[in-house]
Amino acid sequence: MNRHVLDAFAEVRQGFSVDRVIADPGLNSRFLDSCLRRGLTDQPVDLNLSLFNVRKRGGLPRSTRRTVFRNQDGFAFAAEIAIRSLERKHHTTLDRVLCDPSLTAEFDSVAMEIAPGFTPLEYRWAALCLRKNNRLKPEIVGRAVPTTTLGPMAVSTIDISQIPTQQGVYILTTRENVLYIGEARNLRARLKKHLEHSDNKLLARHIWEFGKADLLIEYHVLPPDTRTDVRRAMELELIRSRRPVFNIRR
Repeated sequence: MNRHVLDAFAEVRQGFSVDRVIADPGLNSRFLDSCLRRGLTDQPVDLNLSLFNVRKRGGLPRSTRRTVFRNQDGFAFAAEIAIRSLERKHHTTLDRVLCDPSLTAEFDSVAMEIAPGFTPLEYRWAALCLRKNNRLKPEIVGRAVPTTTLGPMAVSTIDISQIPTQQGVYILTTRENVLYIGEARNLRARLKKHLEHSDNKLLARHIWEFGKADLLIEYHVLPPDTRTDVRRAMELELIRSRRPVFNIRR
């Protein structure tokens, strides 16, 4: 299989790297078609993962063309929210998301909802750059605890009465920054308090000054038997990795 995968990659790469062939919808489609013509009947996710694995073992020719997007600030934050949401929701990794067409489509959809107007390649490449720059360290506690993830959703579309009363952790963001991360024994009561008049003075002032039009909520419902110390450990891990504006760093 690896020989055919390498031949397919060499046929379509146009001088680009493995990352670009995986992340670029057009190049990836041609790569998968080339694999099919060579008799490979594996699922697309397995063919893409095989190409990643070959790259990790080394020995591939160096790429001769670079991929650079100069306006990444406009969509990198959306890519970070999208990949973090999928990592926690599906207990998966960036490599898996980029290799699995169904997960990639979900990633694109979340990123486009947050920062519309960019291409799928731009969102995907931004996520790869974040990892390269050590901005996507694994959130170990979150992967170890089963959660039900919802969002990110615009506050304007949320019916507070539909938010569960179970325990969990939550993330409040705008389309540019993570504002606040918290944990709660009752998610509905806690989020209702934030949206009416948060007891975090800086967050309350932000909502008063800028309103809720650009506010997004993501929350993770935890099993009923989750201990308080585990819930707080998840909150602390999220604060350290997401760098919210209005939390005190610990």
